[in-house]
Amino acid sequence: MCKSALLLFVVLLNKAFICSAQVRQSDSIPVYPDMFYEYKIAALDKKTPLDLEYNPLVRKYIEKYTIERRVDVSKIMGLSKLYFPIFEEYLDKYNLPLELKYLSVVESGLDPLAKSPSGAVGLWQFLLNTSHMFDLEVTSYIDERSDIYKSTDAACKYFQYLYHTFHDWNLVLAAYNGGPGVVRNAIERSGGKTNLWEILPYLPEQTQNYVPAFIAMNYILNYTSAHKIYITEPAYNYHQIDTVKVSYEMAFTQIIANIPINMEQLQFLNPQYKLKIIPETGNKQLLILPSSLIKKYLNYENRILVSNNKNTLNQPSTHNKKKIYIVCKGDFLHKIAMKNNCSLQEIKLWNKLSSDSISPGQKLIIYILD
Repeated sequence: MCKSALLLFVVLLNKAFICSAQVRQSDSIPVYPDMFYEYKIAALDKKTPLDLEYNPLVRKYIEKYTIERRVDVSKIMGLSKLYFPIFEEYLDKYNLPLELKYLSVVESGLDPLAKSPSGAVGLWQFLLNTSHMFDLEVTSYIDERSDIYKSTDAACKYFQYLYHTFHDWNLVLAAYNGGPGVVRNAIERSGGKTNLWEILPYLPEQTQNYVPAFIAMNYILNYTSAHKIYITEPAYNYHQIDTVKVSYEMAFTQIIANIPINMEQLQFLNPQYKLKIIPETGNKQLLILPSSLIKKYLNYENRILVSNNKNTLNQPSTHNKKKIYIVCKGDFLHKIAMKNNCSLQEIKLWNKLSSDSISPGQKLIIYILD
C-alpha cells in the first residue's frame, strides 16, 4: 500500500472510531470499541521498550479513569506539567524508558504527600524500610520520600535494580508494586513461566491489576482529547520554579513574612518538610520557590546573614582550599555557586560584594573542599 493510500486508510479508520464512539456515548462521555484502544496502544507500544498490550483488564482501567475519575485525570494532566520534566531528566540520566513516568500516576496520582494504608509515602510510594535502601532521610523534620528530586532518583535506582533482576519490564512493574519476592514466587508457582500475563493468576490481586492500570494511564495521558478530558492548569509548571540551597534552620513562616508567597504554595512546592521548618542538618537543604521570587528570597536571606552575624562564612575553615574563579560571559552568581558547591551568599561574603552584579573577566575568591 502506498503512503498516500495508507494515510487515507488511517484517517478513515479514525473517523470510523469517532463515529462509533458517538453512537455509543451517553451524557457526552465518549466510549470506544476495543479496536480503537488496541490501535492506539499499539501505536504507543512502537515508541517504547516497555510491552504495552491491550486486553480486557486494560480496558477496565481506561474506562475507570476516563469515566469515573475524569476530574482526577484533569488535575493529573496539570500536575504532569510540573513533575514529568523532572522525572524525564532522571529517567534519562539512568538510561531508563521515559514512559516509566506514568507509574508515578498509578502510585500516587502525582501527590507527593500521598500515603497508602501500608505506610508508603510520596510520589513513588516508598515504604520506610525501602527508603533506607536508597538513603532517603526520614526524620521528625524531613521525609525525603516526598522530596520531588531525591525520591525520583531513588525510584530510578530501584527500576535499574529490578530490571537487572528480571530483564523484563512488565515483571519490573509488577515487582515495583508487589516486591521482587512476590514475583519470584509467582514465577516458581507457574512452573517457571516469565511472561507476566501467564503468571498473573499467581500474583496478589493488587499486583494483577497494576500493570493494566499502568498501560491504561499511558494511553489516557496521550489521548485525553479523545475522551473530552481537559487540563486543570497547575499553580506552577516546571519552567516556573527554581531552587536555592539553605544551610541553616528556617521556618516557613519566616519566608512567607518576607516574600510574596503563601503557606499553601510554599508547602506545595516543598512537601518534604513535615513541620514547615527547614532544619539545620549540617548539609544544605533544597528550597523550591517560584523562579520569579528567587531574587527577592536571596535578598531576604542576605539580611538574615547580616542580622545573625553569620560572618564566619567570611573566614573559611582550614578544611577549605582557596581558588580564584574568573567570571565568564553568561555567568551569574547563582550559576557559579552551583558549579562550586557553595551558596550565593558565601560568594558575596568572601568577595565583599554588595550586589549580585558581576562582569566577564572579574576575579572571584571561592573556597572549595580540600
